[in-house]
Amino acid sequence: MAGRLLFYGMIAGLLAGLAAAGFFSLAAEPSVERAIAFESALADSAGEAPEAEIVSRRMQKSVGLIIGASAYGAAAGGFFGLAFAFAYGRIAQDDPRAVSALLAAAGFIAIALVPALKYPANPPAIGAPDSLGERTALFFAMVLISVVSLIVAASLGGALGAKFGAWCGRVAQAGVFVAAVTIAALALPGFNEIPTGFPADLLWTFRLASLGGQAVLWSVLGLSFGALVHNDRCRDETMSRRSGLA
Repeated sequence: MAGRLLFYGMIAGLLAGLAAAGFFSLAAEPSVERAIAFESALADSAGEAPEAEIVSRRMQKSVGLIIGASAYGAAAGGFFGLAFAFAYGRIAQDDPRAVSALLAAAGFIAIALVPALKYPANPPAIGAPDSLGERTALFFAMVLISVVSLIVAASLGGALGAKFGAWCGRVAQAGVFVAAVTIAALALPGFNEIPTGFPADLLWTFRLASLGGQAVLWSVLGLSFGALVHNDRCRDETMSRRSGLA
């Protein structure tokens, strides 16, 4: 069963990656082009020679974008399928579509939204090259803290529900998660590496498009995975009934 869920997760993740690539192409690529133009203008004004492109922009925004988003989506989908295998039966929902939707919403919040609030995505021309390694490490640290905090909050559901009641227990779970990630966000260092004169609307548009792409990915992943598992379950039930009649 776990192998089948892993397969369904990768298929759903591949579809989600393609959908996210389409969204990024429409919503984020214009901002990337503007940011590259700004970066080139800064280099020209400083008398710096333009850097040689390892991969052409045409390749980056077409085949490269599709391959990168699809690979990311398939990997996320594989982990999503394994998470579903663990969660199904432990969540008070019998419909796999509902469980899948809940997991997708939790994944978006913990893996995309919360880390982006502390370390939002940046277009070209923002961020010093010397701090790239540190920024990357801190971003993944925030992702890890967010995911662990979500797991801890979810594991406290039974105890909090028994003590405070179902509704208040869920509110307390949310409070535990929010408190943990807020403390982490305040404790971790921030970065202010936006060059002077960089258009504020461009920065806002790019970050909003980046977060929107993540929302598309997790939405398509949750809905398509739930549909695949639901159809598989219906097919198994139909075959069982036919076997019983035979």
